[in-house]
Amino acid sequence: MDALIREGHRNEVRVEEDGLLGIGIEPSFSIGQRALLVQTDHGNVLYDCISVLDRSAIAEIEDRGGISYICFSHPHFYDSMVEFSQAFGGVPIIVPEADREHVMRPDPAIDYWDGSPLEIVPGVTLIQCGGHFDGSAVLHWADGAEGRGALLVGDSITVVPDRRYVSFMTSYPNLIPMSAEKVEKIVEAVTPYDFDRIYGGWWGRNVMSGGKEAVRRSASRYVQHIASSG
Repeated sequence: MDALIREGHRNEVRVEEDGLLGIGIEPSFSIGQRALLVQTDHGNVLYDCISVLDRSAIAEIEDRGGISYICFSHPHFYDSMVEFSQAFGGVPIIVPEADREHVMRPDPAIDYWDGSPLEIVPGVTLIQCGGHFDGSAVLHWADGAEGRGALLVGDSITVVPDRRYVSFMTSYPNLIPMSAEKVEKIVEAVTPYDFDRIYGGWWGRNVMSGGKEAVRRSASRYVQHIASSG
């Protein structure tokens, strides 16, 4: 991380909506992913970590109440989780038991989670949906989208360039599709929750309205094509 900062990489912080902060890296690094900070009166929850955390971002986050908990969409965001935790006083890092093998740096701040829906703070619930990894998870924010609900997804569910749709992959770099069974389980996991908006893992990759229907419609299209491909 120090080497990246010396090379000129820095954090870019953007307000996604009232109560939601996006944290990325400029110039873009790796696959250009971003983290998301949900701000609540009961503590702030960071969803995913990125490979740079500079002093200006720490100050910005502290001004908004700091970080109380860290959680993830999937293990590709684990790399800097200990640095993020330590920067904010050793806050708890929530890692699914299903993906324990992908933790390369043990730390006392890590809490292993059994995968049952976990309300981290009131109105912010971590939902293990599986798919991309066994422990892949989305974060439901009940107060998001002006109270209509928002779902933070990373690429456990990925928002595609046509923002009316999402998609699902076992491996994005290798373009390996996901089975119909796993897609259906993802939909089943998020069905009990209301959400109008979806925030993906990259700048601008958001479904701004009709998010729950977009997941249902996209999954139906996906499963139909998988079934007919033979």
